[in-house]
Amino acid sequence: MHPEAAPTERDLNEAVSVFVKIRPRLFGIAYRVLGSTTEAEDVVQEVWLRWQKTDRSVVVNPVAFLSSTTTRLAINVAQSARVRRETYIGPWLPEPVDTSDDPQVGAERAEALELALLLVLEKLTPTERAAYVLREAFDYAYAEIAEILRLTPVNIRKIVSRARKHLTDDQRDSVDTAEHRRLLNAFVAAAQQGDIASLEALLTPDTVSLSDGDGLRGVARVPVLGRAQVANLSTGYPRFWPTAEVRPVEANGRSGVLLYRDGRPTVFMTIAATRKGIHQVLWVFDPRKIAAFVDSGSRYATALGT
Repeated sequence: MHPEAAPTERDLNEAVSVFVKIRPRLFGIAYRVLGSTTEAEDVVQEVWLRWQKTDRSVVVNPVAFLSSTTTRLAINVAQSARVRRETYIGPWLPEPVDTSDDPQVGAERAEALELALLLVLEKLTPTERAAYVLREAFDYAYAEIAEILRLTPVNIRKIVSRARKHLTDDQRDSVDTAEHRRLLNAFVAAAQQGDIASLEALLTPDTVSLSDGDGLRGVARVPVLGRAQVANLSTGYPRFWPTAEVRPVEANGRSGVLLYRDGRPTVFMTIAATRKGIHQVLWVFDPRKIAAFVDSGSRYATALGT
């Protein structure tokens, strides 16, 4: 197929087939780099549009081409997103994504997916983050990553090594999914009952609570530090614990809860924990992120739109 020739139906069918097959990986890369399902979807859609316009007859390796295009676009978006987040009011948290029946974001490997780890990756530059994600989450060879990012393999090894050093002992010593679920359930039960003592027993001394509300009234605009402070915040926050409907969800491969008020989802909450206890409590109040999470479960069936 030449650039000036109109693509045949067979050409387009092949293009769709190739793209659909790799789409889960593309979304997984973009989401991990961006920490936003909405932005990741936009990137993947742009990749699809470019794939349709590409002279595919000269593309030797479609998977490499699409992965490279996705990564570079995600880095560009991440660079502009970083500027926007500087004006965000209060802590910024990644958008949680429903992984219970959405195979895309957790496709192939579950590494670099937990919200707490995505938050750590935000400390890296977009290029560092992309290199780490491609290596740790998708097992790309250093030479492949170097080609994608247009750097040398030696530089990529250094970048990935630096990125790994940003990971704290807490991230490396994270509890398994069953223990995480048990701790979350115990936390929610104690918070609902206003049981400060039980909450403090679950928390590490240096625990931190982060609330993402982008300036919403009644939402903490600074991190809350310390066992007693986090326990007190969690019993009265959200203030509607007595009337809230608590629904368990799976987010980013881990357990979380959605709190409903008057039939509407209003708060997402999860934890990060090690064998020492819960060291992070993560609250998402931002209505846009709540809506994106609720919508994410049905994404796979309707995403391509071709």
